[in-house]
Amino acid sequence: MAAPSLIDASINNSMLAGLNCTDNIHLVVGTNPLAAARCAQSLAAGAHPVVVAPQTAELHYGLQRRIDDGSVKWVREAFADEHLFTLGREEVGGVVDAVFVTAGGPLREELGPHISSLCKRNRIPVNVVDAPHLCTFSLLSVHSDGPLQIGVTTNGRGCKLASRIRREIASSLPPNLGAACQRFGEARRRIQQHDDKEAPLAEGDLDDSVDQSALFNKLVTEEDVRNRRMRWLSQVCEYWPLKKLASVADHDVDRILEAYAAAEKPPRDGGDLGSSSSSPGRRPKGRIILAGSGPGHPDLLTRATYNAIQTADLVLADKLVPAGVLDLIPRRTPVEIARKFPGNAEQAQDELLAAALAAARAGKTVLRLKQGDPFIYGRGGEELAHFRSHGFDAPGAVTVLPGVTSALSAPLFAAIPATQRDVADQVLVCTGTGKKGKAPSPPEYVPSRTVVFLMALHRIVGLAPSSRALWPLSTPCAVIERASCPDQRVIRTTLAHVAEAIEAEGSRPPGLLVVGRACEFLHPREKGRAWAVEEGFRGLDELGGGAGGMMAAVEGLALGA
Repeated sequence: MAAPSLIDASINNSMLAGLNCTDNIHLVVGTNPLAAARCAQSLAAGAHPVVVAPQTAELHYGLQRRIDDGSVKWVREAFADEHLFTLGREEVGGVVDAVFVTAGGPLREELGPHISSLCKRNRIPVNVVDAPHLCTFSLLSVHSDGPLQIGVTTNGRGCKLASRIRREIASSLPPNLGAACQRFGEARRRIQQHDDKEAPLAEGDLDDSVDQSALFNKLVTEEDVRNRRMRWLSQVCEYWPLKKLASVADHDVDRILEAYAAAEKPPRDGGDLGSSSSSPGRRPKGRIILAGSGPGHPDLLTRATYNAIQTADLVLADKLVPAGVLDLIPRRTPVEIARKFPGNAEQAQDELLAAALAAARAGKTVLRLKQGDPFIYGRGGEELAHFRSHGFDAPGAVTVLPGVTSALSAPLFAAIPATQRDVADQVLVCTGTGKKGKAPSPPEYVPSRTVVFLMALHRIVGLAPSSRALWPLSTPCAVIERASCPDQRVIRTTLAHVAEAIEAEGSRPPGLLVVGRACEFLHPREKGRAWAVEEGFRGLDELGGGAGGMMAAVEGLALGA
């Protein structure tokens, strides 16, 4: 039985928003250090702060400096009601855009309630220090890095926790991430100017508050792929590790866009794809390792795959391999991430195969790193056959290492026993995406079977109706995304509502769909709710996961510790 929640569900949280304050007038009542800080924040946002205080008021030195240099205006009067309606911009009739009451002690007790009431009646945003009940807005604890801003609030109930949490978040980010935001924003602008002028943006494309939609991985057809470089850029931002994005320079952005354009051309070393320079049975100098990286958390790597990561000369990784695993790759090792997106999968696959062959023929050890298990819908069999047909058919020329498949581990992390006595006595693993993006036919309904659909969420709109024709609408379902990762998400619902749930909640790839009675064995469905969402997973980290867990132990063994 779950422990009772300590959170009061009756308390409404704030709606967080980023306000365009350019040329706004912010009225500041007070002259203390907080007043100086509020003026600095207003100036940073492009607003014009106006301080209202008597001529005899003692000014904080920082505030005095800004008044002296002309960046802050000082109205040398005690606060009066008319200040709210006469000091603002002409275009809004003189009404100020926001009010900050920073004065403390008796002055706040005297002015705070009055100013708050007056502002509320006239719909002027107001913030009164240490009086949440008098405020219509509050300021967040903010980390700023160029265009990147991260704000944290405890809605007045966390004492100084907001600043602590903000520092923890900021310290975990790679340096130069703000510059990366600037660069990729410039790349977006260039794409729009160059070849995307007439292509409509997807709904919410420019809105930071919108998660990836369920259509994020929708198939891009050959007819429109040439005009969708924006889609390619979005995939880079979604799948590349943050450290890699933060290290991107201006010339790297040019290469990213050029790489997209190359999708219409034959892959590099294209001749290698059709012929072999090595005679059958003759082992080339290098070797190729096909390895699965598991569902996501680095502690779920096998020791063999970890050793391969540490010793490879070149790593060719799928875009779904998470940052926690890629972080284990030594800095000295070149890494190439597949530029796959719907509509370009075959081109990207050919490029990786060509790159692997070229490096192996040069005597290098190539690690082809995949998500999950390479032989469970990972195209590992195809790649092995391809390498063999191109001369890598001698013993040891290609090694295949297993990985923990999400088909079986993701249900476990979502507390779904895929087999359970008197509930489910068989498991069927299917794909939701056939060749060239076509949706396959769903399996027949067997009440005692748990069915796991991999690569199905972007096809759910088509898959769900065809499944409903064979399955009862009340069949329990679970959508499991980023299994084993800290941002794991589980959506529990039924076949009747699964498509609607995914459309409403958005996409967080990679994900899979589990269907069958086992889905509600440990989590009975709540009456009256179409679906329920569960966020986060920390189980492995609490066991000492990440760099301090199994990976550290493996390193210790390798060093003879």
